[in-house]
Amino acid sequence: MAEDEHSKIGFLAIVSIGIGGMVGGGIFAVLGLAVQLSHGGTPLAFLVAGLVALITSYSYAKLTVAFPSQGGTVEFINQAFGEGMITGSLNVLLWISYVIMLSLYAFAFGSYGASFFSEALQPIMKHVFISGIIILLTVLNALGSTLVGEAEEWIVGFKLGILVLFIAIGFRGVSTINLAPQQWTPLPHLLAGGMIIFLAYEGFELIANSAGNVKNPGKILPRAFYTSVIFVILLYILVSAVTVGNLPVDKIVAAKDYALAEAAKPFLGQFGFTLIAIAALLSTGSAINATLYGTARVSYIIAKDGELPEILERKIWRRPVEGLLVTAALAVVAANLFNLSNISLMGSAGFLLIFAAVNLANAKLRAHTRPKRWLSVLGMLACLGALGTLLWQRATTAPGDLLVFIGLIVISILIEGVYRSFTGRSIKPKNR
Repeated sequence: MAEDEHSKIGFLAIVSIGIGGMVGGGIFAVLGLAVQLSHGGTPLAFLVAGLVALITSYSYAKLTVAFPSQGGTVEFINQAFGEGMITGSLNVLLWISYVIMLSLYAFAFGSYGASFFSEALQPIMKHVFISGIIILLTVLNALGSTLVGEAEEWIVGFKLGILVLFIAIGFRGVSTINLAPQQWTPLPHLLAGGMIIFLAYEGFELIANSAGNVKNPGKILPRAFYTSVIFVILLYILVSAVTVGNLPVDKIVAAKDYALAEAAKPFLGQFGFTLIAIAALLSTGSAINATLYGTARVSYIIAKDGELPEILERKIWRRPVEGLLVTAALAVVAANLFNLSNISLMGSAGFLLIFAAVNLANAKLRAHTRPKRWLSVLGMLACLGALGTLLWQRATTAPGDLLVFIGLIVISILIEGVYRSFTGRSIKPKNR
C-alpha cells in the first residue's frame, strides 16, 4: 500500500498535466485568428474565454473527486444522464471534437513547418507537413514507441521557457496605443473572438483522466484545476498583449497561421522567428502525439459503453489500435480539407457544448459532488451564452461556417442513431 501511495503523483505533476494540455498547440495555432477577430482587444478576448474555462473547471474538480476514472468527461456524462441518444450523441461529439483538436494541431504544425520555405512552396509543403506528422506519430503510437512521451516534460518546459522569454523581452517594446480601447473591435465581435479561440483552453480536463493516480485527490485535484487554468489565462493575456503591442494588426493577420513567430521578429529578429517556429513544431508535435493517444483511449472507452462500433473496443498489442487508426485518418482529412476558421469554430463550439453538459452534470449529481449549485448553473449558462455569441458572430460574418457546426452536430447524432439502429447494441448502464 505504501509503495502504491509513493508511486502516485503530487500537486506540481498534476498541474503540469493541465498546463501541458492547454498550452499544447492552441496558442501557436489560434493567436493570429484571435487578433484578426478582436484586434487590440485580443488580451480581453483571451480573458473572457479563460473565465468560462475557469468556471467550468469548478464542475470538473467536483466531478473528478466524486467519480475518479480514466474516462473523465465520458464518465461524468454517463453518470449524470444514463443511457440514451442524447448521452451517446454527446460522447460521440466529444470524440469528434478531439479529432478536430488533433487536426488543429496538425494544421499549426504544417503552417509553421511550411514557413521555412518560399511562398511559392508553402501551400504544398503545408499539406506535406500536416499529413506527414499525423502519419509518423500514428505509426509510433501503434508500435508502442515511448520516445515522444518520455520527452514530454522536456518539451513542456522548453515551450513554456520560450513563451516566458518572448514575454520578458517583448514587453519592453509594447505600444499601449495598439492595445487601447479605440483599437478594439465592437464588443460583441470581440467576445465572439474569444469564443472562437476557446479551444486554446481545452486540455485542462485531462487532469480528470489522471485522477486515480493522484495523492490526496480531494485536496490536490481542485487546486490543480484552478491553478493550471489561472496560470494559462495569465500566460495567454501576456502573450497576446506582447504580440499586438509589437506588431500591427495587418501584419499579424497576414501571417495568421504562424503569427506568434512573426510577432517575435520586431525584437528578436529572424532568430526569434526561427526559435518560436521550432518551439511551435515541438509543441504541436507533442500535442498531436498526446491527443492521438488520448483520443484513441476515448474512442475505446466510448465503444466499451456501447456508443461507438465494437471494433474500436478491440485491442492489438494491448492498445486500441483500431481507434487510433480511425482517429488519425479523420484528422488527416479534416486538417487538409478545412481552414483554420472552420477548425476553430468546430472545436470551440463542440467543447462549449460538452462543457455545458458537464456543468449540468455537476448540478444533477449534487448528491454525490455537493457543489454550490448556482455556480454549476452559471457555468452551464456561460458556456451556452458563449456558444450563442460565437454562432451569432459567424452568422453575421461568415454564414457558411454555421453549416460546418450544424454538420458536426448532425454527424454526431447520425453516428449514434444509425449505429444503434443497425446493431441493436444498447449502451451499457452505469452503476449510480
